Amino acid sequence: MGLSHIYASMTANNGTLYLEGCTHTGLLKTYSSNRYITDSGAGGTAMSSGVKTYNGAIGMNVNREPVKTILEYAEDHGLATGLISTSAITHATPASFISHQANRNDYEDIASDFLNTDIDLIIGGGRDHFNKRKNDDLDLIESLKSKGYHVLDRIPESTDLSHEKLACFTALMHNPSILDGRGDMLPEATRSALHFLSRNKKGFFIMIEGSHIDWAAHANNTEYIIAEMLDFDRAINEALNFAKSDKNTLVIVTADHETGGMTIHGGNFQDGTVEAAYTTDGHTGVMVPVFAYGPGAENFTGIYENTEIFKKMMAAFGFTAE
Repeated sequence: MGLSHIYASMTANNGTLYLEGCTHTGLLKTYSSNRYITDSGAGGTAMSSGVKTYNGAIGMNVNREPVKTILEYAEDHGLATGLISTSAITHATPASFISHQANRNDYEDIASDFLNTDIDLIIGGGRDHFNKRKNDDLDLIESLKSKGYHVLDRIPESTDLSHEKLACFTALMHNPSILDGRGDMLPEATRSALHFLSRNKKGFFIMIEGSHIDWAAHANNTEYIIAEMLDFDRAINEALNFAKSDKNTLVIVTADHETGGMTIHGGNFQDGTVEAAYTTDGHTGVMVPVFAYGPGAENFTGIYENTEIFKKMMAAFGFTAE
């Protein structure tokens, strides 16, 4: 998600987004340890752990040693934790907050890592990586149940939120795009998750990903990008509304990299039209924006490394890195 993706969706939405409710903005440098242009594994790991690593790594440093993530620190301090993704929950970005694997494509090993944590809430696709595995005969869905998870094949409803832990698999692999009928999965999941996790009086950490923005940009499909951005913006609205009411929640909105080299060469706020072009169907090396709202939001201004996101989150929680 780059500035052009944001401005395109803003234009299509007649000039405004819920995202504008954020009060502070900054810019992130996204390069990885071994490439000028990062992938999502290295980008996600940088933000989750404060460590620059090689493309393809999941929660590992350049020596292929596990690095502790902000989600794991939150668990250690007794906070509630959660992950939401419109992709498989085992995909690179969510995986980098909970798993430690040398290769982002080892989805079944990533799924196994979920059992090594006490995460309270999982919402996303990827059910097949848990119980239709090619590398072994394990049924990790049953393992989750034995660990006390209430396992669902849908977004949790109000009657589900009384359970201690929830694992909600909304697709066998990836959820469909918003254009292909995903519906309100992301904003609804965000609303339910915040209600569920906020029961913990010590607080919570959650990472919520609008995965398809990247995929739309890989496809150089402007309509797809805008639709996914507006869906993500609705999820942002849920987070901002919660934070405004709670008054003790920090909301951070950012990206692991820009995709597509998208540029806007025409548009109209009145009819919501956007004319865009692309330089690549891959990632680019440009800086990406970060937006913040709530206590400590002022610390997210300026230009800095993506690893600083981890450090700033740790400071907001008052945690000390090991």
